[in-house]
Amino acid sequence: MSNVLVVDDDPHIVKALRITLQAHGYKVATASDGESALRSAAKHPVGVLILDLGLPDIDGTTVITRLRAWSSVPILVLSARHGSEDKVEALDAGADDYITKPFGLDELLARLRAVLRRTADPGEEQPVLVTESFTVDLAMRRVTRDGEDVRLTPTEWRILDLFVRNPEKLITQQQLLSEVWGPAYAKEANYVRVYMAQLRRKLESEPGNPRHLITEVGIGYRFMP
Repeated sequence: MSNVLVVDDDPHIVKALRITLQAHGYKVATASDGESALRSAAKHPVGVLILDLGLPDIDGTTVITRLRAWSSVPILVLSARHGSEDKVEALDAGADDYITKPFGLDELLARLRAVLRRTADPGEEQPVLVTESFTVDLAMRRVTRDGEDVRLTPTEWRILDLFVRNPEKLITQQQLLSEVWGPAYAKEANYVRVYMAQLRRKLESEPGNPRHLITEVGIGYRFMP
């Protein structure tokens, strides 16, 4: 099991997380502020970071930015900030997922497992992904549905490729625009909406009630295999 570093200045939350995570086989270290968290992450192996944004010394988003300068450790934000701007800022800084307080421990454990699945053995890429509705072969750049090839435009393919390589991860509109179209298009949210609608029509059994290409309102999208 992974070593988990819990960064939060609320001792009650820290205690609850420590007990729960240890009961599920995780090794747990804790830090009550951002600077302590960065020192701990630098000195000891960390498998995943659970991070509050409202820390007493430096903001959690600053912790993410500084950590990302030298580490790719998965970061799961756990914060009382419910605004989409805070979520987008944390995700764009490099967080892998975001849960708002109050939270359910079952959901947190599920999100933690998902983050660890995405980051486990990155060198062993699985080029073929099979969902209930369609199959994606990354190596062959081929998508099939009901045994038939699905024709995608180059832009549609780049979007799908990004999702398939980051299953279950929350991807912001800004991330999509920057990685698919380029930094100059960071504010063209209408591009994303148009192409997501096209992908859903081609891939989803019920485009109006998607099973795989999920909208996170005001933030971005999540691909669920």
